[in-house]
Amino acid sequence: MNHSKANRFQDFFEESKYTLLKNHLYNYRLRKMAVEKSLRHENIKLILELGSGISPVMTKTFDIVYSDLSFDAIRLLKHSYGKGYYVVADGINLPFRSKAFSHTISSEVLEHLKDDRKAIKELARVTQPSGKLVVTFPHKKSYFANDDRFVNHFRRYELSEMNNRLKEAGFNAIAIHKVLGPLEKITMSFVVYCFSAVQKVKSEKVNQSNNIVLMNIFGQFFKWANRFYMLPVWLDAKIIPRSLSAVLLIKAEKK
Repeated sequence: MNHSKANRFQDFFEESKYTLLKNHLYNYRLRKMAVEKSLRHENIKLILELGSGISPVMTKTFDIVYSDLSFDAIRLLKHSYGKGYYVVADGINLPFRSKAFSHTISSEVLEHLKDDRKAIKELARVTQPSGKLVVTFPHKKSYFANDDRFVNHFRRYELSEMNNRLKEAGFNAIAIHKVLGPLEKITMSFVVYCFSAVQKVKSEKVNQSNNIVLMNIFGQFFKWANRFYMLPVWLDAKIIPRSLSAVLLIKAEKK
């Protein structure tokens, strides 16, 4: 992410060999599917993914630049993935020339930035005329809760707010899609509550050999449990009205 304290869930994946378990999270996988689907028929020349962290949402092209404020995240992503280009960069001061990209992506990034408007303007600056921006963001201010505070969200957005920010920067929304619904919001609030409780007893020592076995078992369970849970969360997002969505996707065109 593009904020130094953007994602405390990283604490859960602090050992490098378990970090990539994060890429099996059901909500990440659903966001990734939504973003890639929105760009499926685009004539892509070069993409910038802002705030990719260790979990990029676009992996179906070599013509992509992954950027993040965290050197460690970029290093780990390059080591584990390898395709594309990797740049440590601040989202509100991008080190790229104007109109350098045919497409830009910002997925779950803007809510972590104090000056989100400046970041959107930077995305507009580096996007070519008639180029596309895909942004996903946490929706509904009334949903702001413990999980938002845990990962240092500054805000959640109403759809009209995000549309206005994009227009101010020179983008026109051409498509809006539901990504995640209230079931995801309820789930993450519960997970954060449980995770916070576990952290309180984290100092208790565990036998190292037993710990390795337990983590291997947990890793397999984690992958399959998240894969199974994707279906009810996907159905929830499809069924509920857009006004109740927890995460929305906007595809916009640069004027």
